[in-house]
Amino acid sequence: MILSLETSSPVCSVALHDVADGRLIGQSELRLEKSHSTHLTVLIEQLLANTGHALADLAAVAVSDGPGSYTGLRIGAAAAKGLCFALDIPLVAVSTLGALAAQVAAVTADAEETLFCPMLDARRMEVYTALYAHDGQEVLAPAPLILAPGALAEQLAHRRVLCFGNGAAKFRPLVAEQVNIGFLNGIEPSAVAVGALGVAAFYRQSFQDVAYYEPFYLKEVYTTAPRS
Repeated sequence: MILSLETSSPVCSVALHDVADGRLIGQSELRLEKSHSTHLTVLIEQLLANTGHALADLAAVAVSDGPGSYTGLRIGAAAAKGLCFALDIPLVAVSTLGALAAQVAAVTADAEETLFCPMLDARRMEVYTALYAHDGQEVLAPAPLILAPGALAEQLAHRRVLCFGNGAAKFRPLVAEQVNIGFLNGIEPSAVAVGALGVAAFYRQSFQDVAYYEPFYLKEVYTTAPRS
């Protein structure tokens, strides 16, 4: 089994896939803000119990690699590394944006004609985004993007672009006149998509060094010193 963890957004989710055929065995999620640190372990324990499996059945752990919430990614990485150390199994890192694009592409008609643009809120008028083809090929590498009317103009001139994720709503009014762009609401990162890509990465033996792995934050984290 591969256990997958998704903690990059306010939704904390876990999933279990069969390595042999990639079949989804079970999933669980919790939509409570700032609950990841106290509930992630409980979700894992409940998922394994409810599916009749144990930690000893795990062949690997797949974790959402980022970008996304700094705190959330740290919590997911710590949990994944702890499990991999304890069980002596490999760690797989899956792009948060890539997984989000894959879950939308899988249910999109005429996906071959579309570029998929996940957008994760990075505060103010900025998002973390990338562009993917229907088969997961990276067309535009993950990067922070300041939203403006001319953003993605080059891509929109040639292909239909579908935007989604919790940052897409900020972009929508800026491109209201564009005919080559669409938006989907209510799309959140999911451990199910992370696990599906994690199975493929497992067979490629695309593993992380558990001791040195750090999530892909994409931007430096700035903190302010407390006032004396």
